Amino acid sequence: MDIINIRNDLSVKGKNGIGFLLSGVVIWSIITIIFLQPMEIQQKNIFMLFTTGIMFPLSIAISALIKADWKLPNNPLGNLGTYLNLAQLSYFPILFFAIIKSPHDAVLFFAIITVAHFFPYGWFYNAKPFYVLAPINSVAIMFLGLYSNGENLWIIPLSMTILLLLLIALLHLDYKRKITNGIQ
Repeated sequence: MDIINIRNDLSVKGKNGIGFLLSGVVIWSIITIIFLQPMEIQQKNIFMLFTTGIMFPLSIAISALIKADWKLPNNPLGNLGTYLNLAQLSYFPILFFAIIKSPHDAVLFFAIITVAHFFPYGWFYNAKPFYVLAPINSVAIMFLGLYSNGENLWIIPLSMTILLLLLIALLHLDYKRKITNGIQ
């Protein structure tokens, strides 16, 4: 089996990671609600971090619901997705720096870290939407951060929710195309 077929196998069986992205939609929706609350920014940032704790269990549950197999022990690249996700943790010192030094920018940093870490999944799932939207969404979030100027920070997580839904829609189309073309 060549590498393209291995990656397409991951894409189809794992449904392009849509279960994890749907979990992200839930989390960023919760973060939007948090940032709409009348509380101090430090408290919002702490709640934002706590919210991420439900990511993995929620992703497992949603993947089971949509019948996406994210653990593929017979696929030589099966564990790579886990490592790509764990790599995001290496960016968390940037987030912690923002929480300490520039608390109003923490949600912006977190959003950019989140969308930027999707880029390698373009290769992993052989899915162009990751390649295209990761950099575009990173820049879009940056401009939203410049626009918000520390005010109306809820716009950033709301935008993340919308951008994730767009990514999911495009990845679903990619998945359907692969199914239609007989990639199993």
